[in-house]
Amino acid sequence: MFTLIKSFKAVAILEGISYLVLFGNMLLIKPFYPELYKTLLYPIGMGHGLLFIAYVLLALLVGSKLKWSFKTLGIVLLASLIPFATFYVERKYLKTAV
Repeated sequence: MFTLIKSFKAVAILEGISYLVLFGNMLLIKPFYPELYKTLLYPIGMGHGLLFIAYVLLALLVGSKLKWSFKTLGIVLLASLIPFATFYVERKYLKTAV
């Protein structure tokens, strides 16, 4: 059974991957295949958006459960805006939390 922290770990990794896929679609596919870019933009964007919202909500819940300081919570929330940073959060703040 998934705990709250395990769910957050999974969402952190998936959110990071979806962010990279979104960038990949924009940077690699758009210049060469504009029609494919338009086709993929909505599903990739929607998936990333849902994962982003889940990441923020779970970060707030896990932060209160683990009694994170305001600074730690800020770092975890800021990580959702920086590529690869959610992988760092998963390693640094959640590795020993389970």
